[in-house]
Amino acid sequence: MSTDAWLTVATVVLIFMALVANLAPVDLLFLAGAAFLAACGVISPAEAFAGFSNPGVLTVAVLFVVAAGLRETGVLDYVGHRVLGRADGIAGATRRLAAVVLPSSAFLNNTPIVAMFVPIVLDWCRRHRVSPSKLLIPLSFLAILGGTCTLIGTSTNLVVNGLMLEENQPGMELFEIGKIGLPYAAIGFAYLYLFGSRLLPDRKEFLEQLTETRREYLAEMKVRPGCRLVGQTVEEAGLRHLTGLFLIEINRGDAILSPVGPEDRIEAEDALIFTGVLSDIIEIERIPGLIPAADPSYEVAPSKQRGRRLCEVVISPSSSLIGKSVRAADFRAAFGAAVVAVHRGGARVKQKVGDIELRPGDTLLLQVGPHFLRAYRNDPSFYLISAVDDWRPLRRDRAWSALALFLFLVVVMTLDWLPVVVVATLAAVLMVALGCISPGDARRSIDYQVIVTIAAAFAIGAALEKSGAISVIAERLFAATHGVAGLAEQHLPGMHDWGPLASLAIIYLVVSLLTSLITNNAAAVLMFPLCLKTAELYHASPTPFFVVLMLAASASFMTPIGYQTNMLVYGAGGYRFGDFLKIGIPLNLLLWIVAVVLVPWFWPF
Repeated sequence: MSTDAWLTVATVVLIFMALVANLAPVDLLFLAGAAFLAACGVISPAEAFAGFSNPGVLTVAVLFVVAAGLRETGVLDYVGHRVLGRADGIAGATRRLAAVVLPSSAFLNNTPIVAMFVPIVLDWCRRHRVSPSKLLIPLSFLAILGGTCTLIGTSTNLVVNGLMLEENQPGMELFEIGKIGLPYAAIGFAYLYLFGSRLLPDRKEFLEQLTETRREYLAEMKVRPGCRLVGQTVEEAGLRHLTGLFLIEINRGDAILSPVGPEDRIEAEDALIFTGVLSDIIEIERIPGLIPAADPSYEVAPSKQRGRRLCEVVISPSSSLIGKSVRAADFRAAFGAAVVAVHRGGARVKQKVGDIELRPGDTLLLQVGPHFLRAYRNDPSFYLISAVDDWRPLRRDRAWSALALFLFLVVVMTLDWLPVVVVATLAAVLMVALGCISPGDARRSIDYQVIVTIAAAFAIGAALEKSGAISVIAERLFAATHGVAGLAEQHLPGMHDWGPLASLAIIYLVVSLLTSLITNNAAAVLMFPLCLKTAELYHASPTPFFVVLMLAASASFMTPIGYQTNMLVYGAGGYRFGDFLKIGIPLNLLLWIVAVVLVPWFWPF
């Protein structure tokens, strides 16, 4: 190999060693590697930073905004409640995710599916005190597996199919690859379901970052007519097994239901008394038609709620509110605020929220106007005022607009009317223009660590190709496969299929390793000539080699940098580089066996 090739390989090895040792953030390491190779002249500065203008990278960026728009309008909350709301633990959540993600990713782009489900999974994990590291890698892997079931399931399949047509080979039909894709995906799911929870880390320290200290509030919420809880039992409404929240009482006129049973049915105008931690009180407050009972004038219209925030305030010893009940204090008139919940340290308050007489040190959860902190931070009534930064009112009046934009995105991408980056950008811009998300929230929704890492990875891939390192590897691979085939036929003289079968097996392994280093499409393009040449040498049909190329190029299970969806879950799950190796290597080997056995069965040599 040339000096540039050795330098590039050494850089890649050093980056991987640093990632495995968790020495620095992944985006910093890749950006440093790209800049170093540009400084050494292996690639030009334009090639080093071309990834930032790559349509794929830009598509990932704008899809963050689309997913955030779906979240801000409550669409994701609704989907999450339907998909994961009643999941019975990690196994149940994995089953429910598979039931939606596998078929969806067979027809839709994997990235928006994973981007949409990441916040849903995080919310479910926080509510059920489950570490997100148990579910986010399976989410990404399920999307990858689903993409192998149809020709349009992933861009890699389309790239290989296009190369086949250029070489005057018969192209693949839409569902043809499903003959191997369906068992491939089913076996992959079975592995994740049976062994995923054991092999994946339990990042308790990361779970703690998603939850707050155990401070129990008392909240009294009134069920308005039209609320989705009306007519449901406590079990059906998902209020029975909340980890951080407990429904202790239902007040119905003069009747009191306590303790609350799972079969008790919720009716309009019921007052539900909850005790629980802040994050779960917030989730209950977000249910449409469920309002604080202590404030009859609570603003429920999304247009009126917009701009309002949640704050925690501590009653000071000199406050004029001491001795007054929450209802008599009339927070709406005095402060433009609504009392959502009350916390009193050391004891559970057993009264209705509106009847609680305030004492020094009581902590109130208030829904306030945008200027509350500035207006009352020096008010003697409060010892401390703290904003709840993770909460904002949902833009429910824009939910149908957000859903229509997402469906527009899916349909146009499926029918290939416009380039993906164009339609995704249009959807993101319209999300902002139609009020589904504010411009500031749209900017903050983009995970720049993911964007920088993917863009810098393009530069590393360009260096591997330009320096000739990939070509040398491909040539030596060809010699190795030819040697293995010859050795097999010498010892088993009647087995003429051993040659192409050995080549098929080695090609899968090498492509799956390459796709962990560079993008899946780049790995497919680089290895396509090897597949074609190998088939010619053995006078075999090239189709099984092309199918294996599609599968192996999508088998990005061993590293977070191999595929965009892995990068989406890498930071969100608090993973380390070695976590992907631990669960990905056995999965890759299992699917390697599946592919090598079944592909020649469906597409004979």
